[in-house]
Amino acid sequence: MTQAWRCAGLRWADAEPVLLWEGGRGSALPRGKKVAFGVVTGGVRTCVGARGHGCPTRAGVSGRSTGARCEECARLDRAHSVAADTIADDPRPYHVYLAWFGPGMVKVGITAVERGDARLLEQGAVCFSWLGRGPLMAARRVEEVLRAALGVPDRIPYADKRVVRSALPEAGERAAEVAELHGRAVVLDGWPESLERMPCRTVDHAEVFGLDELPGADGVVTELVAGGVVGGAVVAVAGPDLHLATGRGVVVLDTRLVTGWELVAVEAGEQDVLGVPVRELRRGGGGVQGGLF
Repeated sequence: MTQAWRCAGLRWADAEPVLLWEGGRGSALPRGKKVAFGVVTGGVRTCVGARGHGCPTRAGVSGRSTGARCEECARLDRAHSVAADTIADDPRPYHVYLAWFGPGMVKVGITAVERGDARLLEQGAVCFSWLGRGPLMAARRVEEVLRAALGVPDRIPYADKRVVRSALPEAGERAAEVAELHGRAVVLDGWPESLERMPCRTVDHAEVFGLDELPGADGVVTELVAGGVVGGAVVAVAGPDLHLATGRGVVVLDTRLVTGWELVAVEAGEQDVLGVPVRELRRGGGGVQGGLF
């Protein structure tokens, strides 16, 4: 009987992308690696639960949902989320950062200091700089100041990030845009006294993601479906997105769409096959098995 694996999402560990499976095993995703799997025929995508706890009803969820949670589990997850601004008493220190995703695409955000740059890798930030450090509510206040005074957003859609990845300006130009905005931000009035301003030191992730000479994407997977097949070679990984070289060109797979599905290995002849819905883009061994692939 073919072994099925339930995907638990993509994580960045020591600046390396790893696809996780229920049970704790993981599959590293270096560039060039073949990624090939089939969705269990007749299978249903089920809720991944919240805050480390499984969904009590194993409710079904939409194939197009990037959250892979039912309504109740999504509510519980938001109720304990810094990103959703529902926690005010977290005693940990926080960084405020500026993250660059493409020309004119810079956002402000916060992340716990103990997480380092993991949050930036998870979002697919091509480069970033810390802006400040201090208590959570002070960090939140600076986010609000930048949005109001400079029009800097706190979110940039993944669809916008994907469009520009294959045509990025060189590293110096990227860093200059971050530095210019950083300079305007640190002189604004309204900074809480408890938040320390930090110097602009740009960190660039283009090499980590594999964006140098990245070919433009021909399409984006919109959802997985029961009985569907995904096969290709890893060209780049940025945030949750796999850029895969497939039999129909380079296609982006948001791994958040994979969570909650049961997957199986496919035959060698299907390792470049793409048998799931795709929206086309126009552009100018032996031993204990450690994972599905």
